[in-house]
Amino acid sequence: MHSLLVRLDCDICKRDHPKSDYQTEGSFVAGPEFENETQVLEYMKKVAIGRSGFSRFLELQPLRCWEGEAEIVMEVRPEMTQHHGFAHGAIVGLMADNACAWAASSAVGDVVTGSYTINFLAPARGERLRSKGTVIKAGKRQVVVCADIWSESTNVEPVLVAVAQGTIVPIGKQKPDVRSKNEVRA
Repeated sequence: MHSLLVRLDCDICKRDHPKSDYQTEGSFVAGPEFENETQVLEYMKKVAIGRSGFSRFLELQPLRCWEGEAEIVMEVRPEMTQHHGFAHGAIVGLMADNACAWAASSAVGDVVTGSYTINFLAPARGERLRSKGTVIKAGKRQVVVCADIWSESTNVEPVLVAVAQGTIVPIGKQKPDVRSKNEVRA
């Protein structure tokens, strides 16, 4: 069984996911237990894409999100290109970021991106982009992930257009009494 972690204080989560479906863990709650990848993909469509205006706009399609691996596909539309007609670097970067974060989330639960470095290798000329993320090492405080981003077109060999490495931060477990150094105290 796999579990994603969801913030308890998120109004959207409270509305869509009754508290009774979760086990409390500090200021966070454990998300539903997943028995297989199909359940995770449905959850990712509803939560990671459904609640992100940008991901919905891009029409991301998760193909894999299980045991430290993620794969996402996106059709490239004209409004996603730069002045030479290639997919814009920010779109390629999003595909890297999401592949890294989703791979990490499949290993450790709810996450945010701490940083990522991307190397562009070729113009993203294709009809669609495919990103594949793989966890290199998952720890308590960070998850190191790599991603490959491919440009694809019908009847053409895929082209590796970028590689990335990300540091992803698990946010699913926190001690309730821990305060940030920058937090204003009353």
